[in-house]
Amino acid sequence: MRRRTFITSAIGAIAGAAGCAHSWQQPLHTGAALAFGTTISISVAHADEQLARRAIADALQAACAVDRLMSIYRPASQVYQLNRDGMLRKPDGRLLEVLTMAAHLSDISDGAFDITTQPLWRLYNEAAREATLPSASDRRRAQALVDWRQLRFDADHVRFLRPGMALTLNGLAQGYAADQALSALQAHGVRHALLDTGEFTARGRKPGRQPWVLGVRDPRDPNALVTTLNAQGCSVATSGDYECVFTPDYAHHHIFDPASGDSPTELASVTVVAPTAVEADGLSTAFMVMGWERAQALAAQLQAVDLMVIDKQGRCRRTAGFPGHA
Repeated sequence: MRRRTFITSAIGAIAGAAGCAHSWQQPLHTGAALAFGTTISISVAHADEQLARRAIADALQAACAVDRLMSIYRPASQVYQLNRDGMLRKPDGRLLEVLTMAAHLSDISDGAFDITTQPLWRLYNEAAREATLPSASDRRRAQALVDWRQLRFDADHVRFLRPGMALTLNGLAQGYAADQALSALQAHGVRHALLDTGEFTARGRKPGRQPWVLGVRDPRDPNALVTTLNAQGCSVATSGDYECVFTPDYAHHHIFDPASGDSPTELASVTVVAPTAVEADGLSTAFMVMGWERAQALAAQLQAVDLMVIDKQGRCRRTAGFPGHA
């Protein structure tokens, strides 16, 4: 899994650490670890430094455990074993949770979200190494292996119903890791924290009683922000067409529309605010595929879900409840 670097907490966590701690007797404590191919981090505001350090260590351990379990690259991970063998015995309960969430997202998005798109990613990645694109016939063969309904799972087994299928949890695992890390923090009584696993979760406030502030980058300028938002009691995730591209024009990238076997054409990025990080993570991918009209219609049916989209022409639209600032 590769970290999706769409959102920055620099203006929230780092600025909050400088000059604000003395105005509120809960100084900032931070910790970091390597997971999902990058550095994940946790910032905690708490008066008891020893408790905060223990909480951060447990939270980072919980997040790293998700990476070890769900990575498509680690031979010891259950997802790697499933993709290799087509079947997995005695799946971990956390994997079953994520697979259940994936099936729910596929259902409510009419298949726009589909964790079985991995054959398409493999095909396009191999073609990109040769500076080309897959042939139409190769794309159709890979597309025939993409169908979330051909994945079966229960407490005893996970299995594909078609030979050659494979899945990726890159659209859910980092969000789920943030939720697992948050639970570990809360078990220690921590109420004020910002977690960054590639998706962000914020609870309480940073030192100085100020909200945690996140910045969403411009999909065409890595040094520019489209908006900033106060993140309080929510999770935030962004999906975009620019983090892992197969062609320099951003037309072909790591997000696939199962209906076409290629990347969706309307949007450059989608940022989602949701109650949990796994929801925000999965919905940001689904909404990229669905496009603005279908995405905002689905968001209106969901509890406390809002989004901002930027299309390929640079136009920005957001739902009424999206907390971003111009």
